[in-house]
Amino acid sequence: MTQPMPPDHRDLRGYAGRWPDFRWPNGARLAVSVVVNFEEGSEQQVGDGDPRSEAMGEVMSVVPPGVRDQGQEGIFGYGPRAGLWRMLRALDDAALPATIFFCGRAVERIPDLAREATARGHEAAVHGWRWRPHADYATPEAEAADLDRCVAAIRAATGETPSGFFCRGGESPWTRDLLRQRGFLYASNAFDDDLPYYDRAGEKPLLVVPYALDTNDMKFFHPNGFVRAREMVDYVADALAVLEEEAEAGHPRLLNIGFHLRICGRPARFPAFRDTLRMLAARGDRIWVARRDAIARAFAAAVPPG
Repeated sequence: MTQPMPPDHRDLRGYAGRWPDFRWPNGARLAVSVVVNFEEGSEQQVGDGDPRSEAMGEVMSVVPPGVRDQGQEGIFGYGPRAGLWRMLRALDDAALPATIFFCGRAVERIPDLAREATARGHEAAVHGWRWRPHADYATPEAEAADLDRCVAAIRAATGETPSGFFCRGGESPWTRDLLRQRGFLYASNAFDDDLPYYDRAGEKPLLVVPYALDTNDMKFFHPNGFVRAREMVDYVADALAVLEEEAEAGHPRLLNIGFHLRICGRPARFPAFRDTLRMLAARGDRIWVARRDAIARAFAAAVPPG
């Protein structure tokens, strides 16, 4: 059932042009978050007992609902089998940290691969138990059970307790309260700002570290998106140029760049990942490339919720 919302539930004002004055820990005004999504094995697949298989991949699936789609299984399977290793090596070469958005069922199926990613110093964050919108949970109890299940799978595989959250699509009316109750440091289902901010709608403020879907390799799967790897690199370069100019004018900023194992792990698209990392590394201390939990803590220290 649709939850009625008050007419002012959307904050369209934000900082209203009066951004907080602070620097990130290395002295830079611009922070950059690199995210790698670890979803493969958590998507809908009839072969796993779901009523239909995920339709979006290299092509839109033509297999009817209720029939196993081994083609889509293979498209997703490429991510952890091949793409993961290529991308982890590139992160090592660039000596840059990333945040891994882990779907719990994917972690449960291949815990050794999840452990390999975090052992290299990358953050483990919650990406839902399944690769699904949390907006489609019918009750807070059902959502809470899957949220706890995801946290438990990540902790068992990596030894880390995740403190950040992002789900496919949108949150439910209860998601942020569930995160507050569990002591999460930040939520990321927001695309509405170039800086973190606080959601004060609940009993206590919850830090929101916005994400981005434009500087994101999912655009390779969209008809109005990227085709060649260089197109994404150039797009990210344009975003960096604009935000660097604003940072030089004294305004702190955050840039989010998202990747997926099955997308930029592919050889033809891998240069989008590798060359973006090289571009970030070349900037040195002009920017601060950090895990999202580090960005959240730095922001909270510089801009307390009070």
